[in-house]
Amino acid sequence: MKKIIGVTMGDPAGIGPEISIKAFQKKGLYEKCNPLLVGDKSIVESYLEKFPEIQLKVNAITTPEDGLYEWGTIDVIDLASVDANELQIGEVSKEAGNAAYLYVEKVIELALEGKVDATVTNPLNKEALNLAGHHFAGHTEIYGQLTNTNKFSMMLADGDLRVVHVSTHVSLRQACDLVKKERVLDVINIAHHACINLGIENPRIAVAGLNPHCGENGLFGTEEIDEIIPAIEAAESEGINVFGPLPADTVFSKARGGMYDIVVTMYHDQGHIPLKLLGFVFDKEENKWKEVSGVNITLGLPIIRTSVDHGTAFDQAGKMTASELSLENAIDYAVQLANNANKEAAIR
Repeated sequence: MKKIIGVTMGDPAGIGPEISIKAFQKKGLYEKCNPLLVGDKSIVESYLEKFPEIQLKVNAITTPEDGLYEWGTIDVIDLASVDANELQIGEVSKEAGNAAYLYVEKVIELALEGKVDATVTNPLNKEALNLAGHHFAGHTEIYGQLTNTNKFSMMLADGDLRVVHVSTHVSLRQACDLVKKERVLDVINIAHHACINLGIENPRIAVAGLNPHCGENGLFGTEEIDEIIPAIEAAESEGINVFGPLPADTVFSKARGGMYDIVVTMYHDQGHIPLKLLGFVFDKEENKWKEVSGVNITLGLPIIRTSVDHGTAFDQAGKMTASELSLENAIDYAVQLANNANKEAAIR
């Protein structure tokens, strides 16, 4: 039986609605799952009116059980949270920020109730989110709070290159202070279980160092000696196949080449830069992104959550030119995780 995948619309003033429409337009999507859009019917209808060449119908529903899940029809859990006629596409607003939050809140509720098998999020705008009174650093923190989860981490993936983070949305100075044995060990364990849930037996986990050359035995910093190595040794004692600490300037090339299945990174940019260098392709001749393919997965939750690995792209919104590739990849990951959850517990 095909899994129901709940996809949030994201900030309705961004590219989320249009890349959702473009992804839901493809017959192959319905062959692998039952996709369900969580957002506003009026937003979808406004795009279909503006781009009549897109031959799709809208089925507004209040519960996943009422979905048709037929190619040619977009099933939408309609929250009626924003008026498409008043929304300013491509602009930050508290109205759009509030709508984006409500979409996420609803899809989490559906997942916790077992009414959808996995969740996929389109991008929201952090400024708009906070203007609306929802004071979170991003999706990951919303999911953590609404699922009452304390130990979670962000994983980014592009093809076989996967990275998971010890810290994400904090200052670089604070990120260094968060490199502690307990947290590094938690993330190693989260990475291990994530790979198993992706069907990888005995995953090979690389752990990046924090400092240049992993500190050169204390010459450039002692975090490797004091925190990271003890965490690796503890993970090894638990039977986890872990390597490191390894210099961050070479570990990603090794992982991409197949030496490791996932890399534990110490902070946001250490993990994001190599993934986005690989997955984001900019066309200088056309002055736009040609390809955006990365996937964001929140690990450690009681439910499955994947996401596009890009922002709201307000400069492109409303033009139907944004790439839906990252969303398609995120849905693929969600389906894979949901199918594997039948064999093993959901990501821990």
